[in-house]
Amino acid sequence: MKDKPCILVVDDDPNISRLEQLYLEKENYEVRLAADGNAAIEAFRKLPPDLILLDVMLPGADGYEVLKTVRKTGNIPVIMVTARGETFDKVLCLELGADDYMVKPFDGKELVARVKAVLRRAGGNDGKPNDAPNDLSFPGLTVSLAEYDVHYGGKKLEMPPKELEVLYFLASHPNQVFTREQLLDKVWGFEFFGDSRTVDVHIKRLREKLTGSEEYGWSLYTVRGVGYKFSTDQ
Repeated sequence: MKDKPCILVVDDDPNISRLEQLYLEKENYEVRLAADGNAAIEAFRKLPPDLILLDVMLPGADGYEVLKTVRKTGNIPVIMVTARGETFDKVLCLELGADDYMVKPFDGKELVARVKAVLRRAGGNDGKPNDAPNDLSFPGLTVSLAEYDVHYGGKKLEMPPKELEVLYFLASHPNQVFTREQLLDKVWGFEFFGDSRTVDVHIKRLREKLTGSEEYGWSLYTVRGVGYKFSTDQ
């Protein structure tokens, strides 16, 4: 068993990657560096880290392509780093399966807080209610927190960890309404640094994958002006 969690830092700016390395090593993390997207993919395949801190704009394969590659093979947490703070960039990161995102420039304490929070989430299933089972079943739908997979309509769905956790949390509280802020707190398990649009993105992606759920007698339902619920009152 490893003594230290391993973080793969991917950035083509050596000054930024070195600074991130110093902050993380001070917190007792093992840090590996990659200066471009192709090197990041090679490092990931050779020895998967516990978390990837991934710049978006990279030589070779960009950060989005690296993220897609990582998501095809596993659920390793990924924090995207972007120099642009536009909503489109943030939403795209989330839609591709990132666990969080950061906008440059950022404070070292913020970096460490995000890394700790995402690693805690990845290792602890904090979004699971204490009395909830590992598997949830509804007509046409099975959500397994033990296996981290979702079956819908007889087929296994490809689903990033956060989408699965949002679905699991709502489905484990059928017909109970949660605000976006409550979902951020319950599913992400920390004071999220982004905004409530994060929840909207995940719900949108889930609805796209669960098209036709009303035929099974349940749906992800928007309570206008309040939030969302897993509705079985069809």
